[in-house]
Amino acid sequence: MPPSKTPTLRQQRLGSELRKLRDRAGLSTVQAAALLGVNQSRISNIEAGRYAVGADRVRAITRNYACTVETLIDALVDMTGGRTRGWWEEYRGQLPNALLDLAELEHHAAALRVAQALHIPGLLQTPQHARALFGDAVPPLLPHEIEHRLSYRIKRQAVLYGDTPLRYTAVVHEAALRMRVGGLAVATEQLSHLVEMSGLDHVSILVIPFGRGAFPGSGQGIDYAHGPVTQLDTVQMDTEHGSEFIDAAAQLERYATVLDRLESLALSADESRDLIQRTSRQA
Repeated sequence: MPPSKTPTLRQQRLGSELRKLRDRAGLSTVQAAALLGVNQSRISNIEAGRYAVGADRVRAITRNYACTVETLIDALVDMTGGRTRGWWEEYRGQLPNALLDLAELEHHAAALRVAQALHIPGLLQTPQHARALFGDAVPPLLPHEIEHRLSYRIKRQAVLYGDTPLRYTAVVHEAALRMRVGGLAVATEQLSHLVEMSGLDHVSILVIPFGRGAFPGSGQGIDYAHGPVTQLDTVQMDTEHGSEFIDAAAQLERYATVLDRLESLALSADESRDLIQRTSRQA
């Protein structure tokens, strides 16, 4: 099987974690290849996520690297194989690959923590709210591009429903509640939807009120996806040039701390729900 030219984020992450284990073991790619009985290019392609690797081979690699953390090994084994044929694959070629990687990341996450200052998080947006946001994109999106992004966003929200919904904690600023995205009717519907979602046992919506003043991370949104083990946590951030995925341990710790501080500044879940309801009545 030839190496893949377009590995997914999940495939790249598996390779990245195997590289970290190799570095920790103090082995070069030449030494790792000799232990595995393959050529050096195979190791390089595996670590770049360009070559699908099976469960038995991952266990052999981790054994060669003297990794004994069974929970991590099992989690890496779960990431093996080729490209996941999830629902997001139908959008390949229609949407940026980073968006598809985000959907795959959410699909496999154990829990998700997000923070937004001026926007309602995507998994909590109503269709009309999302449509209004896409209509203001720079550069402008064509009508069919808006529809593709809208249907994609709605399908992403499926992780919050079903028999095993994702544990989801969202911190939003009061400013996001007050913005009339799409006009009064759309904004009122969006607030009502937030109240409804906040009533779900697995969803926590925490609001930072205006009176709290400054807070960390106010200039950017943060999506923190918890993996099956902490070593596989991932942060996703939206920027004007696209999505950025972060998995370095020091950076993960920094963003986890930022989210901890944001949640400590926010009102409780019940107080936040009351504020959303009051804002909805005042809209």
